[in-house]
Amino acid sequence: MQKNYVQEILSIIHSGLPKAELAEKLSDYHEKDLADALEVLTPAERQSLYSILGVDTVAEIFTYLDDAEPYLKELPSHEAAKVISNMDSDDAVDALEDLDDTDKNEIVNKLDKDSVEDVKMLLSYDEDEIGSRMTTNYISIKNDMTIRQAMSELVKQAGENDNISTLYVVDENEHFYGAIDLKDLIIARAEESLESLIVRSYPYVTDREQISDCIDRIVDYAERSLPVLNDAGKLVGIITSSDVVELVDDEMGDDYAKLGGLTGEEDLNESVFESVKKRLPWLIALLFLGMLVSSVVGAFESVVAVLPVVICFQSMVLDMAGNVGTQSLAVTIRVLVDENLTLSKKLQLLWKETRVGLLNGAILAVMALGFLGCYIHFFKGYVWTSAFLLSGCVGLSLIVSMVISSLVGTLIPMLFHKIHIDPAVASGPLITTINDLVAVVVYYGLAMVVLIDLFHLA
Repeated sequence: MQKNYVQEILSIIHSGLPKAELAEKLSDYHEKDLADALEVLTPAERQSLYSILGVDTVAEIFTYLDDAEPYLKELPSHEAAKVISNMDSDDAVDALEDLDDTDKNEIVNKLDKDSVEDVKMLLSYDEDEIGSRMTTNYISIKNDMTIRQAMSELVKQAGENDNISTLYVVDENEHFYGAIDLKDLIIARAEESLESLIVRSYPYVTDREQISDCIDRIVDYAERSLPVLNDAGKLVGIITSSDVVELVDDEMGDDYAKLGGLTGEEDLNESVFESVKKRLPWLIALLFLGMLVSSVVGAFESVVAVLPVVICFQSMVLDMAGNVGTQSLAVTIRVLVDENLTLSKKLQLLWKETRVGLLNGAILAVMALGFLGCYIHFFKGYVWTSAFLLSGCVGLSLIVSMVISSLVGTLIPMLFHKIHIDPAVASGPLITTINDLVAVVVYYGLAMVVLIDLFHLA
């Protein structure tokens, strides 16, 4: 059974232990669990706990808070500045971003010198640039050092920087030279040259690269950290594996929001005006597309007037077409993540989705033929022949509309990708509305041609 560490922490805090003993017991718990417990405590209890745990521990705890603003505001500005100064630069920026400009500037002005430089550097990047997500918590050594000097420098810097699994090497001009695995340095003999341990062709990213452009490359290398270089080739920070997890999560959230017809992942703290501004352009476009669908339905008034029962199954055909299109869209976006996708692979995907739509449509058509035929006969009072003609028309409409919807859901994101527009913006609502139009034309068109013109069913 999974232990409830948060409940244990709360019990310890409320036990009335002396401060020293309380701090010692809480040191056995992970900062993430302490952060979860912090959210349950009262402001007065938190104020007392901050002083017991100390600045270093509080700084570690704050890195795990989803929104640090209310907790930073509980501290005097000089205490909040101490906490921020003890956080990794990327975590410090994340915490500061939660504050309004006035509180942020007040705290930044009270940070220590090194922290101010790091924080201001990270804040200088756009939020979509990789530099905004890097950390300056890393070990850097010179390429002309000996093994003994490198070990001494590692011990010296490890007091302030805990990302020590990879050591980054720079030359005399601070340009990136390569990287050394910590294990290789530890087992190296003192008489060996440092040069023999350095991996010169080490992967890296540049600080001004868009996150969306390089995230796949970062994930593919599967390193614990990667160096971030500026345009001059100088080492300015690193991206760690935990940063990569956050980047992937943020990108998935952003793509999910786009699939909903939005321009970014919405937030509880976002103003009503901002939410409206994000959603309204899509809704206006969909409004006009919806008008087009409605006008097409109106063009088939003669079919509904002669055979009113067909309107009962309109929503089913439209829904199935929309669902199939959205499924194809999701699959296509996942495949298009691979930038090296060839034309033959794209055609292969298109052919596959067409076959999937055809097979699914055929299976559903057979089910519709049987179940809807019985339903129309028993509940709508049609004779068996007319009932199965109607259900057959619905089934045939499902096959045609689902095949076309599969093609639309695959071709549209491919087209967007080709013209360098994020395919995720070919969103679910857009695909669904287009497929509604297709399904209406197919369904009522078949009803007119097959049921009325061919079999004179009325």
